[in-house]
Amino acid sequence: MRRSGPQGPQGHSHRGTTPRPAPAGRAGHPQAPLLGDADRAFARSLVIEEAGDLIAFDKPAGLAVQGGSGVTRSLEDLLAAFARSNGKRPKLVHRLDRETSGVIVAARTTPDAARLSAAFAGRTVRKAYLALVAGDTPPALIELPLLRGRDSRGLEIMRPVPGGGPLSQPATTRVTELARRGRLAAVLLEPVTGRMHQLRAHLAAVGAPILGDPRYGGPGAAEGVEVGRLALHAAALGLPDPGGVRVLHAPLPADLSGAFSGLVDPAEALQRAIVTAQDG
Repeated sequence: MRRSGPQGPQGHSHRGTTPRPAPAGRAGHPQAPLLGDADRAFARSLVIEEAGDLIAFDKPAGLAVQGGSGVTRSLEDLLAAFARSNGKRPKLVHRLDRETSGVIVAARTTPDAARLSAAFAGRTVRKAYLALVAGDTPPALIELPLLRGRDSRGLEIMRPVPGGGPLSQPATTRVTELARRGRLAAVLLEPVTGRMHQLRAHLAAVGAPILGDPRYGGPGAAEGVEVGRLALHAAALGLPDPGGVRVLHAPLPADLSGAFSGLVDPAEALQRAIVTAQDG
């Protein structure tokens, strides 16, 4: 578990084989998709903790969590590297956007998945993200319902619905500004709810879109800082545990660390995220 020990590899780049479906295994259980050695090594390189009930990964930006249109490899595919002899694989218990990096958790077994999924659904998991935003100083608390829709290009988005509506979903985000230079700020984000694109939609709605997020109006550069991706990182998760809170964390990857360093020490920002996940 990454608490305060050495940081693992960041900015992974890999070209591997595409997972292929495999025939049914013993007693009718489907075998895990076949992975090449390079894909297995890549999957292992993402691990930040293996425990009896879960595996935590540091997902790089650009890696989809699940398969879909245009997806040739996903984290769900890579879970085949951790399959048991009967072909059963760990199960993801929450999601991250493809463009977002950071901590994501898979449960070892079906009972573990039910328990962890219930913790996320019951909002007892503490989540802390780090982001760069461009624009106005955001409020400390954003309570703004969101409605799923599509933009003019047909891309799926979440639209703010002030006051709510029959199809909108309540959404709440806490915001702490860590540092600011002109129109650029480093922020710590705590999503109380877990709506699709919640952080991205909320920050855009209050005039502070996340850097590198064209879908929600985020510019690629501000105050001389340029990013080549969405400047959003899932830095820490605090999971309920019989002994208190189990914190999993991932340092800012190399492609964001440099952008943050002009505003705040990346290690200090990570520590703020860890404390937030630990203490709320």
